[in-house]
Amino acid sequence: MHPDRSSANRFPLTVDVVLRAAGWQPGRWDIKQAEYWADTLSAHTSPAGHQHVIFPAAVEAWAEFGGLHITPSGPGTRLAPAVLDLDPLHGLHMARTLGDLGRALDTEVCPLGQEIAAAADTGEPQALLAIDAGGRVYGLDHSGDWYLGPDLDQALGALISGTEPQRLTTG
Repeated sequence: MHPDRSSANRFPLTVDVVLRAAGWQPGRWDIKQAEYWADTLSAHTSPAGHQHVIFPAAVEAWAEFGGLHITPSGPGTRLAPAVLDLDPLHGLHMARTLGDLGRALDTEVCPLGQEIAAAADTGEPQALLAIDAGGRVYGLDHSGDWYLGPDLDQALGALISGTEPQRLTTG
């Protein structure tokens, strides 16, 4: 997801239009903001001593997509398209939860942002979005943990188009 990556056919047209309407464009790269988020997350320690682990896949995702408020319109494929706020500080107080998920998946996990309930414009958080050290993306909500895609591009495509996620299971 580096800025010199070709954007030709990177996203389906409908996803590309939604991302551009939110302020994304090929070459978007705000490393200064990404470093601010990295510093803020790494400096936070929960009352129980849990800390975030920062890794390149998260910083790169924040540099390219961080700060976007994505509001798709129209019907989704299987679900309503997700309204997203890609600010990793929504996960600031979730270091233990993300650490637990990382241990279960044998990787490190960092926050990406959140999905917001669009119904009646409540703006209520619906799910925490997270990325692992390999670039895979997950959603964590009250009903469980979900696999959203092998990379952020595919996860954004699935969330914006309303594709049903895959539930993570143990065993």
